[in-house]
Parts: sequence; structure tokens; C-alpha cells
Amino acid sequence: MSISAAVADWYRSNARDLPWRRHGFSAWGTLVSEFMLQQTPVVRVIPKLEAWLNRWPSPEDLAAVPAGEAVRAWDRLGYPRRALYLHGAAVAITERHGGVVPRDIAELLALPGVGDYTARAVAVFAYGLRHPVVDTNVRRVIARAVDGSEHAGTPSSRDLSAMAALLPDDVHESTIVNAGMMELGAVICTARSPQCASCPLRAQCAWRAAGYPAFAGTRSAGQKKYAGSDRQVRGLILAELRASDIPVSHVEFAIVWTDAAQLARAVRSLERDGLIVAVDSVATKASIDSDGLDASEAQNNSEAQNDSETQNDSEIQACTECHYRLP
Repeated sequence: MSISAAVADWYRSNARDLPWRRHGFSAWGTLVSEFMLQQTPVVRVIPKLEAWLNRWPSPEDLAAVPAGEAVRAWDRLGYPRRALYLHGAAVAITERHGGVVPRDIAELLALPGVGDYTARAVAVFAYGLRHPVVDTNVRRVIARAVDGSEHAGTPSSRDLSAMAALLPDDVHESTIVNAGMMELGAVICTARSPQCASCPLRAQCAWRAAGYPAFAGTRSAGQKKYAGSDRQVRGLILAELRASDIPVSHVEFAIVWTDAAQLARAVRSLERDGLIVAVDSVATKASIDSDGLDASEAQNNSEAQNDSETQNDSEIQACTECHYRLP
């Protein structure tokens, strides 16, 4: 049996019942779920997704409210800039596409915060088109089952062609295989504790056939420690603003984080990202750019920059007398 056939058979019997997999789930819901699922576990996404779609069941509904409402509703889901990108995407869908999420990959890529993975995921899972969809889980399954390597190494242009080679010609079956490969990597062929005895690809797996050799290549860098990072400070600032109906002063932020230089850096970076706005002085509100990255990629780049900044205290300029609000 081929890899694709084995994966499809397994998926039909073992797929988790997730909202975005149910019949009739909207393309808008699929787009929202893909934004939320980036860097965030499924169990945290499901209740937030349901609440979000109850409040904003269409792109027009979200586009009609200020971006700050999206940031507030995002709450502690993580990487809050995704909320700004999603709001920007809703505005673009409303203005350019009459409120209908586009199905064409090029048009999807033109939306704020939508990169190659998200565009392909929406085209495939919302509209049933035949395209390869590759995330971290898929790359891992291909590395092991096809290449005989424990880990996939760094992403490359080869990933899409490798997945495309596994897709059956039948359009519906190709969607099943795309979903099945992702599911297999998420629950069976995991990074740290693969359940090889339960894997539907035992007979086909090149890594198993080679005796499970240890990975000798370069692994992707892990995420930096959260405690004490600029990410943590940014999160605390946003939590203060979400909990308040009125602007919050820099002095009040200093109560929850006492490192003045780091606090100033976090405030400045939030202003630059368009996540907060100073109301007692002229503030520079960052626009939402569409740079071809997935929201998580753009946010990770932003956070990495924030965490790596090493300016002296004299170089960090933040308005310590200002009050701030969500956009």
C-alpha cells in the first residue's frame, strides 16, 4: 500500500473531531482557525475560535469594529500581532472581495498576515482544491517515512515538491491525504515521543527500515525562554490594557514590571507593531504590512528582534508620562 493510501485509510478512522473539519464550516472560520493555530495548541484554540466566530461570524463583522477589539478578544492566545493581521485581512476581504474569502492562492497571499502555508491551507481545506500543504508535522512525517531521517532539518523549497509527490490525482482524496499527514504528525509521528508501534506507515517508513538512526543534521532553533523576556513584558502590558476600559499610564505598567529599561523597550515595540497607541502624545501607529509571511512568522521575527535588542538605557526612549490604549 502506498504512503498516501495508508495515511488516508488511517485518517478516516482516527481523525480528531475538530470544528474546522466539520461539514459546512466556513472559509472564514478556516482562515481564523489557521491564524489561531499558528504557535498555539489545539486545546487552547477551540474555545477561543468558537467565541470569535460567534462574535464575528463573517469578515464584514470583524472589519466593522476597531482593530483594538480584535486585540482585546485575542486575550492570552499568544503572539497578539496575529489579531491585527487577522483584522487587516478581514478589512481586505470586505473591501476587495465583497466579504468572500478568496480561494486563489495568489489572492490569499495578498491578504495581511497570510503566508504560503495559510494560503494553501485555506485553498485546500475550505475549498477542496488540490495543492500540497506543508507544516512542521508534515515535514516530520516526510523526513521519517520518505527520507529515513529522524528530523526534517531546516525548511526548504523541496518540502512542497515532496508533499506534492505523495498526493493522489483525485482532488477529494488529495485533501484527505493533506489532512491525514498533518494529523499523523500531530498525534503519532510526534517530535519527541513517536508512537511507531501504532503508526499506519510502519511498513513504508524508511526511518524504521534503517533502524531509527539519530539525526545528524542541523535542527531548527528552539524558542527562547519566555520568563523574563520582552515577550512576557509585552504580554503583561496588553493584559493591563485589555482589563481596562480607559487608557493606562506608563506608571501603572511599571507596577507590574519594575525593570524600567525593559519596560520602555516593550512599550516602544508594542507601539511600533501597532498593538498599543499613546493618547497623551503624538504616537506612531505601525501599519499592518503584508509581507508574504504567515502571521506567526512575522510575529516571531518581531519578537526575536525585541528580545535581542541591547540598547543602553539612554538609547531607549519611551513616553513615561503617556497613557496608552488598544488601537
